[in-house]
Amino acid sequence: MGMDSFHSLARLSKHEKAWVKTLRPMESQNMLARQLEDIGFVPGEQVQVLSKAWIGGDPMVVRVGQSTFALRQAEAQLVEVTQEP
Repeated sequence: MGMDSFHSLARLSKHEKAWVKTLRPMESQNMLARQLEDIGFVPGEQVQVLSKAWIGGDPMVVRVGQSTFALRQAEAQLVEVTQEP
């Protein structure tokens, strides 16, 4: 990833760290985006992929701040991340 590039959390590799840039829901996913924000996926928060399911990578286990969550790929797609804090 380039210094100022960003992409979805779903694309991070296992053990890769990044920082939340923003949430990018489609209109039908606003409620889900709010739920992600409520549990800590907010701009500037560090995230790290701890593991991914062997087949298809779904679900994935992600640490955001000091909390750990299992996310489906569809949820992780809403979280835009960057390598720069």
